[in-house]
Amino acid sequence: MSKKKVSIIDCQLGNLFSVKHACDNVGLDSMITSQPEEIERSDGLILPGVGAFGEAMNNLDNLGLTESILKQHEKGIPLFGICLGLQLLFTKSEEFGERNGLGLIEGTVKKFEFTTKKVKVPQIGWNKAIPVKSWEGTPMATIRKEEYMYFVHSFYVEPANTEDTLCETVYENKTYCSAVYKNSSIFATQFHPEKSGESGIEIYRSWAIQNDLI
Repeated sequence: MSKKKVSIIDCQLGNLFSVKHACDNVGLDSMITSQPEEIERSDGLILPGVGAFGEAMNNLDNLGLTESILKQHEKGIPLFGICLGLQLLFTKSEEFGERNGLGLIEGTVKKFEFTTKKVKVPQIGWNKAIPVKSWEGTPMATIRKEEYMYFVHSFYVEPANTEDTLCETVYENKTYCSAVYKNSSIFATQFHPEKSGESGIEIYRSWAIQNDLI
């Protein structure tokens, strides 16, 4: 039986090699690719990214990757979004004017807005992932509750359906969704598991095991 393949989708924003290293660490057979045909042959997808929502969506569209991602989703192929990759799953973003996303999760991407200039945006550093429902049966199942994860972002997601929210994080006085889990096939985090130490690597391992990818 051939080993299952995972595509790390390259939307040409962000360093993907730390994601590839995390995949290698847990035994995933992964490749970084921007080829639609490779994505459509994959048994699992990882969508990472750091940067502007609109630019990323334009790149996905121009490379023919949007259609490939949606095709794989329709087939029930598991999808793991990271940071900007989480945001791209949503209906739309308010970054630099409204822009539609992949539409796999209903909701909006919004900018952190604070009344004091003392609050630094983007949020950069360690913060807690706080459960809002049971993590059992999800890639967070083996993670300690309120574990610290590593964040780098200026925008956050606001799901229309609160059932899609897996955990929240508080930055200054703002509580926001920091991970989603939907229909068992979509899992995504605002934080970077690959930069979050052993707990983050454990998330990759759990995602791989639960989706029978290793």
